[in-house]
Amino acid sequence: MAKITLNFQKRLQQHSNHLVILSAILIVLGYLGKYGVNQIWIWNSTMIIASIIGFIPVAIHAYQAIKVKQISIDLLVSIAVIGALFIGEYEESAIVTFLFAFGGFLEKKTLEKTRSSIKELTNMAPSTALSADGEEIDIDEVEIGDKLLVKTGRQVPVDGHIYQGSGYVNEASITGESREIRKETGAKVFAGSILENGTIYVEAEKVGEDTTFGKIIELVEEAQDTKSPAEKFIDRFAKYYTPAVLVIAAIAWVFSHNLELAITILVLGCPGALVIGAPVSNVAGIGNGAKRGVLIKGGDVMGSVAKFENQTRPL
Repeated sequence: MAKITLNFQKRLQQHSNHLVILSAILIVLGYLGKYGVNQIWIWNSTMIIASIIGFIPVAIHAYQAIKVKQISIDLLVSIAVIGALFIGEYEESAIVTFLFAFGGFLEKKTLEKTRSSIKELTNMAPSTALSADGEEIDIDEVEIGDKLLVKTGRQVPVDGHIYQGSGYVNEASITGESREIRKETGAKVFAGSILENGTIYVEAEKVGEDTTFGKIIELVEEAQDTKSPAEKFIDRFAKYYTPAVLVIAAIAWVFSHNLELAITILVLGCPGALVIGAPVSNVAGIGNGAKRGVLIKGGDVMGSVAKFENQTRPL
């Protein structure tokens, strides 16, 4: 049973983007059916199907959270959707599930943008080197203490020092400084930098993942799962918010004996805008940064940049 559930969830994740698009199309068709051609059956059927499409992944997440004894916002949404369908409020159930599915879609896009940036960064790492006698070797074969030749236009393959020769090196991939820096015998050089002019011989001091460039890639990979302060707040907020809304809805039902009122409270209590807000801002920030050649490590950095900008903004 667990294996079947896992396979089903995997398939849902593979087609999550298509499900969001399908849900949006159904909601639009529902509005066209009701207000365009005045066909209520189109409205009801499309909204019910959209609700079910959006409800399934949310319910699975809620179930998984309950298994580890956590009360998540997904549980609140699941109960609200079931209740809304029960009392015939199909529009509310469809919109609520779509908002949460769209929030997941945006989170996925954020991760994809970060991974794409990491892939581009990894492709910048040198894959080969020249031995001191000019023979090309794989970068994995280079060891500390090896002496290497770097010609004009080639990348420096390791962190080390120049023991012979001189030239102008572009270290923009390491320091962000685009101007060329003259390097002479005894000067330090870094893997990933480019020798724009000259010929140098380098003795390797750090290789592979231990180089400065390798550490940059490692830090970016670790940071891709780092959440922004807003996302961390939402996770903490959900622990208290979800039980509070459930209790309020239960109290309203006990005192008013009005099930529709209780379900309305649950639907209104679903924080769709809050869930979408953080992923939207992260997608916009990381996407705009990538277009301008700025590599943003993760959502946590976005929050730090925003805080710094507010502090330095003139009154």
